[in-house]
Amino acid sequence: MSHLSTKAFTPATIAVLTVSDTRDESTDTSGGYLVESLKTAGHHLADKQIVIDDPYKIRAVVSQWIADPAIEVILTTGGTGFTARDTTPEAVSVLFDKQVEGFGEVFRAVSYQEIGTSTIQSRALAGFANNTVIFCMPGSTGACRTAWTNIIEEQINSQHKPCNFMPHVGVK
Repeated sequence: MSHLSTKAFTPATIAVLTVSDTRDESTDTSGGYLVESLKTAGHHLADKQIVIDDPYKIRAVVSQWIADPAIEVILTTGGTGFTARDTTPEAVSVLFDKQVEGFGEVFRAVSYQEIGTSTIQSRALAGFANNTVIFCMPGSTGACRTAWTNIIEEQINSQHKPCNFMPHVGVK
């Protein structure tokens, strides 16, 4: 059974944020993976940035993108663990109008098949703010691949059925 409808594909406009104290553009393999994946899927890259693990810097960038009527999807990578510097969930969740509880649940379920119980150390989360869907993933390229290929790619594909997030984004 196909999970794609016959209606035309509508590309999303997506921003990518890497949260890291150590990465730059030359070493940001997770952000690079997300950019390449979204382009390969036919979506448009609106912006890509790297910020340090500081909740106010994270929140400032994500807030700016939420307010931008052109940006429909935000992908963040990094800062979802349990070290003192991991603050992405705290920085971003306060911006949500609605949380997508199922994203973290499904991510950890799929990730469990790959890395076992270590997946409980991921605080992956997602939510909506101002008609923008935001997905926060761990910083490893493998975790971004898991989230993209098993969840996000389908949920931001306007052809995916029985439902996807695209009818809920973009109108600001």
